[in-house]
Amino acid sequence: MNNSLNVQDLITTGIFTAIFIIVVFAFGMIGYIPIFMAALPLLVAIVGGIPFMLFLTKVKKFGMVTILAFIVGLIMFLSGHTWTPILTFLIFGIIADFIFKSGSYRSRRMSILGYGVFCMASIGNMLPMWIMKETWVAQMTSQMGAEYINSVIWMVQDWVFVVLLISAFVGGIVGAYIGEKVLDKHFKKAGFA
Repeated sequence: MNNSLNVQDLITTGIFTAIFIIVVFAFGMIGYIPIFMAALPLLVAIVGGIPFMLFLTKVKKFGMVTILAFIVGLIMFLSGHTWTPILTFLIFGIIADFIFKSGSYRSRRMSILGYGVFCMASIGNMLPMWIMKETWVAQMTSQMGAEYINSVIWMVQDWVFVVLLISAFVGGIVGAYIGEKVLDKHFKKAGFA
């Protein structure tokens, strides 16, 4: 079996990257409502589980998940986030790719665990709150207004970072489990997975 990525692998990765980005970005808009900002890592991971688990049914080679992760991080950067999502999505994407590979991209347990790890990459969107606090506050104040920043400033505490990272992982586990159930019930019967 050829382990190098071919054109078909890249096309498949591109299609599922676009689907994943559309689903995650559409749902991520709830972060504009201050009360939901802290729930974003959990909720986005759950919602992204279905398209990601469908993507995994097409993955057979190492690198496809890493490419998807890098593109997601890059799109987030290009859409107004700082550089941090590029780094976190690349790191967690590579780790997830290794986890998926350890299960030959077919192990249900490794797929669920790997997606949980993959979802931890979303912390990159919020990482500036802790590593570039002044810049983040200034940027968010100019973009969203003082009222918004005053509603979410409580999140800039170290323990919140840990909670958000764990919630992204838990959301990924839940999202992968839901995604697996949806695949079994709908997509596999229809011949898509």
